[in-house]
Amino acid sequence: SSNLFTFLSQKKKISLKKGEKRGITRAMASSSSSCVLNDLINLNLSETTDKIIAEYIWIGGSGMDMRSKARTLPGKVNDPAQLPKWNYDGSSTNQAPGDDSEVILYPQAIYKDPFRRGNNILVMCDAYTPAGQPIPTNKRFNAAKIFGHPDVAAEEPWYGIEQEYTLLQKDTNWPLGWPIGGYPGPQGPYYCGVGADKSFGRDIVDAHYKACLYAGINISGVNGEVMPGQWEFQVGPCVGISSGDQVWVARYILERIAEIAGVVVSFDPKPVQGDWNGAGAHCNYSTKSMRKDGGLDVMKKAIEKLSRRHKEHIAAYGEGNERRLTGHHETADINKFSWGIANRGASVRIGRETEKAGKGYFEDRRPASNMDPYVVTSMIAETTILSKS
Repeated sequence: SSNLFTFLSQKKKISLKKGEKRGITRAMASSSSSCVLNDLINLNLSETTDKIIAEYIWIGGSGMDMRSKARTLPGKVNDPAQLPKWNYDGSSTNQAPGDDSEVILYPQAIYKDPFRRGNNILVMCDAYTPAGQPIPTNKRFNAAKIFGHPDVAAEEPWYGIEQEYTLLQKDTNWPLGWPIGGYPGPQGPYYCGVGADKSFGRDIVDAHYKACLYAGINISGVNGEVMPGQWEFQVGPCVGISSGDQVWVARYILERIAEIAGVVVSFDPKPVQGDWNGAGAHCNYSTKSMRKDGGLDVMKKAIEKLSRRHKEHIAAYGEGNERRLTGHHETADINKFSWGIANRGASVRIGRETEKAGKGYFEDRRPASNMDPYVVTSMIAETTILSKS
């Protein structure tokens, strides 16, 4: 240390006092500890053991809070059917009473762990009672039944979810990049914007993008949104139940990265009142029949079915959506169903390329950012494929 102080003194022609020396020593010690911690976090377990770490993930009692815990397994696993069931204290997640609190986790999908890497895995689970009944917050169970229906499976429904979210400053719950207690300039320069005065949180977004690709999630893109501090990632195309699995795990990875960065992720559909865009989760959808020649007519019939169940879909498309679907800020009025070609103010939009090709997909723009992808994807399939009216 004394050699370092001498070097700094000679190099910068400064005289360091004792207090300054102690400050530098503390900084060096902190840096050294941080390096050791990072080295331990990044240990390659495969160098010394065949054992792996499996992070079991599930959805908590609010329907939006994500929970997880880890366990050691004897070796590499690729098939969720080979994973053991596990349990947790449902009374601590508002999913079971204290006198009968055990909830059972059923592994459903496996992804590579971008945090621990190696052969370690993330495991998406759903939750059941000890008797094997799905608990009320298990929305995957019913979705899997719908996607398992022969008529639905034959149509191979594809989904692409556009998940919007807002990054908040942890201590104030105010959007990242916004002045505390104040507002930035009006919307306009922020959508897909570049620059320190337009883009806030890009390091988190890019880390999330790469982590999802590493994990095996079919993330297809990211972009900055209209409101500053708001971003979007897209997952898809995914077939059937895998869409819900992948969106939930992508959300989990985002929460973990934001946790490291000391930033809060909000899926509130209208995080800031006033002349600011809300946050949605537009659902792009197609079936095998829609993707074939003549598919545009199939789409129009499907959209007609959606119009007849508008209220039911709205009720299932996320809490607080009435604050977002106002007919302004690229939304349709929550009380009126509409559809159109290239119309971002409609409930359902068909793109110009789809219209020109006469086949393809349509976009349901109604789901809020806090929607449950298991509910939304399966409900769209149920209405457009299984419903007879």
